[in-house]
Amino acid sequence: MILCIGTTPAAQRVMVFGKLELDCVNRAHQTCDGIAGKSINVAKVLTTLGSRAIAAGFLGGDSGAAILKQLRARGITTHFISVAPATRQCLTVIDESGQTVTELVEESRPVAPENYESLETIVQGLLPGCQAVVMSGSLTPGGPVDFYRKITNLANSHRIQSIVDAQGPPLVQALEAGPGLVKPNRQELGATVGHALGTESEVITAMKEVQRRGAARVVVTAGKSPALALDGEDLWRIHPPQVKAVNAIGSGDAFTAGLVWRLLQGESLGQSCRWAAASGAANALNVMPGEVDPKEIERLAAEVVVEKL
Repeated sequence: MILCIGTTPAAQRVMVFGKLELDCVNRAHQTCDGIAGKSINVAKVLTTLGSRAIAAGFLGGDSGAAILKQLRARGITTHFISVAPATRQCLTVIDESGQTVTELVEESRPVAPENYESLETIVQGLLPGCQAVVMSGSLTPGGPVDFYRKITNLANSHRIQSIVDAQGPPLVQALEAGPGLVKPNRQELGATVGHALGTESEVITAMKEVQRRGAARVVVTAGKSPALALDGEDLWRIHPPQVKAVNAIGSGDAFTAGLVWRLLQGESLGQSCRWAAASGAANALNVMPGEVDPKEIERLAAEVVVEKL
């Protein structure tokens, strides 16, 4: 089992327009409704890949109830704390003529401190039956910045692989606990080390700094550009397959899912990133985030170039 933790899931709507014009009426020719948020996307992709996923976090209101129903329909085990604020709604707008994807994000709302305490208790009970725990995304406003650090400590005490896909103070705090792997993108890595990262050498230097601060392994994604992976003294550059993206939102989450999927099968970090990059690219071929076709992943994995530096 792989435990996927995220405190800010979302009801997701994607609307597709032939041509989007601001300050006027626009009519979508396609509208899709589903569920998303970083941890939800990870759980969805892991399940599609044949892994058993557990989704945990906070859900509230009618939107939260709808998300819970959809997760269970997919065969994903759920352990959510019911909270007072309704779960947020996010909207993706795709303009086919301009080939642009615009994400309109409703911010999540604060939850009570005892909700985090309850979630931590649930996680503590679940971890002994898990192979890995994935902590994804932002915390709710005002949430305890040491939450991922606490979960990482719990995972380490059970000798369970811990993966943190976050940025800023929650990631900085988690590093103190020594996570098994952290997976920021370039911008998030820059926010963690406190300065912008322009060149690849600057990214590598920042990765080594994050490793010195506690992460056993570091993977940094960069959209269509090559990802970098650092495992002890070994460093890889991963060239993703080039695809005509429909909606790349959620591709980072699909990357995380593919990475964990292969790491738990005993593959090296570099080769695991081959499947991670293929999973991220497969996600971009779909309208809704967190949806992949295993056959596409198989095909795209052959196009990924893994270069040991």
